Amino acid sequence: MDRPTVICHMLMALDGKIDGSFFSAPETMPALRKYGEVRKFYDCPATIYGTITMAEGYADGFLSDLPETDVTFPREDHLGESDVKNYIVSLDGEGVLRWHGKYLEKKSRPKAHVIEVLTEKVSDRYLAYLRSFGISYLFAGKETIDCEVLLQKLKTRFRIKRVLLAGGGMTNQVFAAAGLIDELSIVLAPTADGDSGSASLFETGGFSAAAPAAYSLKAVEQIENDTLWLRYISKNSKNRRTME
Repeated sequence: MDRPTVICHMLMALDGKIDGSFFSAPETMPALRKYGEVRKFYDCPATIYGTITMAEGYADGFLSDLPETDVTFPREDHLGESDVKNYIVSLDGEGVLRWHGKYLEKKSRPKAHVIEVLTEKVSDRYLAYLRSFGISYLFAGKETIDCEVLLQKLKTRFRIKRVLLAGGGMTNQVFAAAGLIDELSIVLAPTADGDSGSASLFETGGFSAAAPAAYSLKAVEQIENDTLWLRYISKNSKNRRTME
């Protein structure tokens, strides 16, 4: 399968959580700095996020309603015009996210063009909504997102050779279970809050779990104030391409 290399890069607490109050602890600050440095190290032109992560940190939340449209759109990929080669890839199978434009700009990160990833269940109203902003969208499945199809399209449509996978936990698990993570990068903060309601690095979302994904340790680096950067190579990857 011709697809980009996938690096799952996450900031994690000692109890395996990837969100929650540990982010605000002073002891987590070195880990936050290192997380940003490692993003630059991998230098991926595209980052993939799940729907909830997008709604909470990048998009403008969820849509409540859209006007009717008489236009019927074919379930075909649409590439909006863009003056940048950096991308935020948003997994949004049914088309529920709210947007204010086709670009996202986050502090200390380059301007990025939005690529929505949809299934054929999406409404014509939502497609008209995306087109009104010039947002690109890709179809990857009839009822659920097929991550293999998505990766192939990122390679063929946008010439993306390397992507960062950045959560949430269910999104990470879907890619891991499909053997689509090549390298796992964890910046481990020396903190934990034990909140059972916070998301973990990998989550099944209540569905049956696949066979456990296995990883080989590639490198360990100790950072200031007891932070660790852990790098693993996936034993389950379907193409085993990795970053040096």
